Amino acid sequence: MAVTTPEQGSRHLAGASTGDRVLIGFADALAAPEAAWSLLESGLSVTAFARRGSRPPIRRCRGLEIVEVAPPERDLQATLADLQAVVQDGGYRAVMPLNDPAVWICSQLAALDTDVAIAGPTGARATLALDKRLQLEAAARAGFNVPPTLCAETVDDVLGLANNLPVALKPACPVIDRGGRLVRDRSYMCGDRAELDAAAHRWDGAGPMLAQPLLDGVGEGLFGLAARDGLIALSAHRRVRMMNPQGSGSSACVSVAVDPELAACAERMLGDVGWQGMFMLEFLRDTDGLPWFMELNGRTWGSMALARRSGLEYPAWAIRQLAEPALEPVFPPLREGQVCRHLGRELVHLLMVLRGPKSVALTNWPSRWRTLREVLRVGRGEGWYNWRRSDWRLFLDDAIRTVSSEVAKKGKA
Repeated sequence: MAVTTPEQGSRHLAGASTGDRVLIGFADALAAPEAAWSLLESGLSVTAFARRGSRPPIRRCRGLEIVEVAPPERDLQATLADLQAVVQDGGYRAVMPLNDPAVWICSQLAALDTDVAIAGPTGARATLALDKRLQLEAAARAGFNVPPTLCAETVDDVLGLANNLPVALKPACPVIDRGGRLVRDRSYMCGDRAELDAAAHRWDGAGPMLAQPLLDGVGEGLFGLAARDGLIALSAHRRVRMMNPQGSGSSACVSVAVDPELAACAERMLGDVGWQGMFMLEFLRDTDGLPWFMELNGRTWGSMALARRSGLEYPAWAIRQLAEPALEPVFPPLREGQVCRHLGRELVHLLMVLRGPKSVALTNWPSRWRTLREVLRVGRGEGWYNWRRSDWRLFLDDAIRTVSSEVAKKGKA
């Protein structure tokens, strides 16, 4: 059974009608605060679903209600039943998945008789969003540069990569149903045979893995909305720093001009699969300037703060698009060079750089002193993820939890 948890400052907007109510989740998603603010500031009433017993920073968001559901990592069917009850009791206009576990859950919810719109991928599009093998195939057909990729399904498959070192191993599916529980497999970076053997035996054939060569370069993202007549409201950013220099989401990013060639390929790829709504395409631009397709994210993304600082209200537009398929949002001219940073992730980045690389494959490790200067220096006009003056407690809670959770992970490793 779902549980509503009243938190300090959390409430329904007075007088909100059924048509104004939106459910988002999971509440601990990196983009949850920015997505909630985008929706709230557009006049919607917003509720976020959270794992039972968790205390996500978004609970400190004014004007937001939190409802709890069973954690999918323990019992998928219980999670789905709880969420279905929330939807039926709340009369929501739409449900918006904010991260990959929510995409999986909401795609299942869409198949039930809940009479609620899903502001995210469902059916075949959800399958695509949750399977990088399908994404790579679609990207190649659309004309993107795709790294040479092998799919490993057994320990012997992984051990057979000894002649391909160094190699990056990452799950083919960001989340997977394993015995009625939704789980995530970890990624591995292997620079020599010892690291490959350790990765193979730790993974132990738990789920399909993709093996790709290590590419040296900088991450980029292409963002927008897929509409009835093509892609609209396109924007782009480049990573300034990653939380983990070994490879992870950004801790700081900067707005850049949209690459017209990438936009053309994106139009073909997303058009071919019939995509609708928000999307993010992730690339790595190598030292020769060649962009390599990495993945498609079919939900909100971590750097939503940078988009919103640029006047791009993707979450609110995605909800409007459900009722207005021909939506053409109005936004100010895009500015290049706008920087946005995540306080907690920046501090984690600094700690990881100071600790040093954990794989012999990482030969281009950031300078400790340079990183210290860059992280501690705040430039004029730089923005921060998850910052809003009226919700400053959320900002601090988010930063503290980000650092403490990463430190706890390393302590268990």
